[in-house]
Amino acid sequence: MSDAVRAALASIPGWEDAKFSELKGGLTNPCWLVEQDGCKAVLKVDSGPRGEPFSSRPAEAGIQARAAQLGLANGVIFVNDTILMTEYVDGTIWSAGCLDVDENLDQLAAALKKLHSLPLTGRNFDALGAARKYAASIRGADAARVRDCLARIEAMPLPHNLCCCHNDLVAANIICMPEVRFLDWEYACDNDPFFDIATVVAHHHLAPERATYLLNAYFDGDGERWQGQLARQTEFYDALYWLWNAARSPAVS
Repeated sequence: MSDAVRAALASIPGWEDAKFSELKGGLTNPCWLVEQDGCKAVLKVDSGPRGEPFSSRPAEAGIQARAAQLGLANGVIFVNDTILMTEYVDGTIWSAGCLDVDENLDQLAAALKKLHSLPLTGRNFDALGAARKYAASIRGADAARVRDCLARIEAMPLPHNLCCCHNDLVAANIICMPEVRFLDWEYACDNDPFFDIATVVAHHHLAPERATYLLNAYFDGDGERWQGQLARQTEFYDALYWLWNAARSPAVS
């Protein structure tokens, strides 16, 4: 992989001789911290152009650049079909425990409202296509559970209130510096805004009172009437996440 990183750096003006080291923690693909003349950046290198369920790297970079203008993301330095380089910033990466702090949920809700106000990207989140792709690669799992997850996703109506969404808002993709920014925009595209909220709630098993606090922060105190919508999206996320996780494992029980 280091040869691919060197080749990628050779194609980026001003970064040809940069030092690099792997950043730990990525689940989808390796990330590299690169340093040149006191400047730091994050580099991602793919073996080929990306397709569904990901955005292409140029599309991802376009969304991230627009989000950066609102202070929601790190700036984009370079992009082509197989390379993405973005600014590296020092900050505190969130953990699940950060969601227990009211002020953090207030910040998160404000950032989500700004994110969801961005222009539409022109690509809808194809959850069913992703789910079928995950299911096809699952080995050793309970076939009945796979069918149940697919059925839940198939039954979910298409969103009528599309907006620009991150679509992978786990705590590890949130950084505080001290303002909240979002990392790893590779799934970003148009979706139901409740999917982003449901990801936060379902992935981290937020207690009902924390989920209600987040809803109230997002809806300026009027979160209670949206509980049903959040519950539907939470169930939807759980099914999709189970398939994704099962597809990554050699055998699932």
